[in-house]
Amino acid sequence: MILPTHIKKNNIKSGLYVVSTPIGNLGDITHRAIEILKQSDYILCEDTRVSKNLLDKFEIKSKLISNHKFNEKKNLFKIIGILKNNLIVSIISDAGTPAISDPGKILINECINNDINIYPVPGASAVSAAVSVSGFSEKYYFYGFFPDKNKNLNIDFNILSKLDCSIVFFVPPNKINKAIEQIKFFFSDRKVLICREISKFYEEYIRKKVVDLQPFDKKVKGELTIVLSEKDNSKNISNILSESDKKNIKKMIKALSIKDITDLISGNKNISKKTIYDYCLKLKNEK
Repeated sequence: MILPTHIKKNNIKSGLYVVSTPIGNLGDITHRAIEILKQSDYILCEDTRVSKNLLDKFEIKSKLISNHKFNEKKNLFKIIGILKNNLIVSIISDAGTPAISDPGKILINECINNDINIYPVPGASAVSAAVSVSGFSEKYYFYGFFPDKNKNLNIDFNILSKLDCSIVFFVPPNKINKAIEQIKFFFSDRKVLICREISKFYEEYIRKKVVDLQPFDKKVKGELTIVLSEKDNSKNISNILSESDKKNIKKMIKALSIKDITDLISGNKNISKKTIYDYCLKLKNEK
């Protein structure tokens, strides 16, 4: 019996497979992921050296193509050509799911434009793993990695601070102390869970109130997943500035930074930092 060209052996269809790989413990890979990877004609790897540890463990011999954020656009024509020949191509990242704060979206959109089949192969996720042990709201917003520029982060955090749900961030170890500073400024009314090395031997979970967060005094190893809780609505914090507060802010706005004014006013009165920040921002924009 001759199978149609779009069906490969073991009933695996041709197309692009977005395969989730373990975020730490290699035992977290699924049976289906192993089967798909073994049947793939090509596997796109973010870092072939990292992926080889996983592939060798499960005796996966498929051909590898290096595909990372610096060459994924250059690779497009070649990979689309392979896929149009009714072959099976899998894409994996160093850990977790491709296209979720990792390369993959560019290729996926090109496959959509060319009517090429795309199939997800679910698996381990740092996001859902962290939320599942947080004890916070199951409704969450995933932000991903912080932007490089502080100005963009302040704008985003100003918006995110209005959300009454859990919020999830990825933070590289070298940026954690700066992240703590920003989080304390915008999310002081929440709780936080810091997850380090999820599912690995040295995994660690730090639970605190945001106001009690302190910078790490030594170098942190391993990528961090941070979960902020929903808002704590039990506190009687005012969202209204009095006229006298507004007058004081207008006097200080030329001499002090918005952060300094916010800390000063909120430290003396039970007023939301967010309310003070927004009013300062309004005055700055009116100039």
